[in-house]
Amino acid sequence: MADPRTPASTPTPNPTPTPTHEQRIPDYGTVRIRPLDPAADADVIHAWVSEERAAFWGMTGLTRPQVAEIYAHMATLDTHHAHLVTKDGTPVALLQTYEPEADRVGECYEVRPGDIGVHLLLAPAGPDGRRPGWTSALLTAMTSYVLRVLGRRRIVVDPDVRNVKAIARFERQGFVTGPEVVLPEIDLPDVYLPEKRARLAFLTRETVFPEDTGTD
Repeated sequence: MADPRTPASTPTPNPTPTPTHEQRIPDYGTVRIRPLDPAADADVIHAWVSEERAAFWGMTGLTRPQVAEIYAHMATLDTHHAHLVTKDGTPVALLQTYEPEADRVGECYEVRPGDIGVHLLLAPAGPDGRRPGWTSALLTAMTSYVLRVLGRRRIVVDPDVRNVKAIARFERQGFVTGPEVVLPEIDLPDVYLPEKRARLAFLTRETVFPEDTGTD
């Protein structure tokens, strides 16, 4: 995850809220992206991040109150934001967006105007198991939200190099893989993040929406 408690991330009295987005995807359903409620959504998020499959998220072992505290702190920031993604009303993913220059990834590549960092944690498969096209549909809604609703030019992701499934998933969605980098260790009184070897990948607005070329 992009930990919000980095040195560049300081609370603001009245952080700018992120907008809500709703998108109907044919043969899939209605995807809604809204700001995460740290208290009301803590149970579902804690259940997701506690699973072994979410080890790369970096929050396994945390208690529910600790998870709620992290996202309550994030809600005070203008540089990092958390969103709950639902499909037809059912929670299906956690989306985090952040300003690369306010995160350790900003030390590892040349940040451009209009860049935005993204982390996406998918909910575990339901009783019917995995469904073809499920992740692609969610990524379609996510990219529409980030690139059009938030008005950004380029998305950057930094999955762990060992998370080959995530890297392949982004490549299938049109992301262009970049260099392998080492995200520096963060060692503060209230947070410790170990060094992370990551694979950067990028997706531009022009790739997803060619008709937007030359527009802001």
